[in-house]
Amino acid sequence: MTSYRITLTYCIIIVAIIEFTYNESGIIMNEILKLIDKGNIYYNKKNFTLLKGDSIELMKNLKEKSIDMIFADPPYFLSNDGITCKSGKMVSVNKGDWDKKDNIDEIHEFNTLWIKEARRILTEDGTIWISGTYHNIYSLGMALQQMDFKILNNVVWFKKNPPPNLGCRTFTHSNETIIWAKRSEDSNHYFNYDLMKSMNNNKQMKDVWMIGSLRKKEKKHGKHPTQKPINLLKRIIQASTERDMIILDPFNGSGTTGMAAADLGRKYIGIDLEEEYLDLTTKRHKEFSRKLKLF
Repeated sequence: MTSYRITLTYCIIIVAIIEFTYNESGIIMNEILKLIDKGNIYYNKKNFTLLKGDSIELMKNLKEKSIDMIFADPPYFLSNDGITCKSGKMVSVNKGDWDKKDNIDEIHEFNTLWIKEARRILTEDGTIWISGTYHNIYSLGMALQQMDFKILNNVVWFKKNPPPNLGCRTFTHSNETIIWAKRSEDSNHYFNYDLMKSMNNNKQMKDVWMIGSLRKKEKKHGKHPTQKPINLLKRIIQASTERDMIILDPFNGSGTTGMAAADLGRKYIGIDLEEEYLDLTTKRHKEFSRKLKLF
């Protein structure tokens, strides 16, 4: 009988701890989002929140120094009525109005504005990862330095099977740069060195990553023109955050950052203007939640 009581008491304590953790987690997220208009909250389920609206304006209403890590894949501004080749087919490079700017000054102003807000909402020891190509990466790097970030690494994501170069006047573009930066020179940023080393045959991980492109199941509910493979985001999140930390993606897209965050036990806030992609992310998260309940 005594053994039964001890076991029952133990179970009650465990349940109480889980409930407290969930409630505390909810309170933290609510505190971060308290200035966000309810009309901008598109989806909100257990540490996974999607906001609909302008990224810069919504970031202005997030609590100061509340986000542990930001991953951003901002617009490339390449939608110029050109064409490219994808899966052997000629396709338009126009992604949408969100990917259009008239000149380089507008592009840099946009990058400076959102990066300024990103710095305001990052914790003192928080870090930011920004993905880009040669079209916008130099503006992004300059904006980071102008906003007093300290750049830690330029990670090169090498693509095994890039689209062919139709013009035949340059080398085939087969990589994207991902800048990793901490909030300031004095920040004591988190880096899971041991895990990264263990994932690389117990050798120091280099800054050139060969990670495959999107898998078929990642396109199940549709895809975004600049969608990243989930394994890329998982590595980024594992390298620079711990469980229960809060991650923001101000350009949510198809929600791959959010799916990686949820799978790794992190809290997530995603922002996007396009309802189409918020719907796509919602479907992905609901499917993930259903599968989670089966185990």
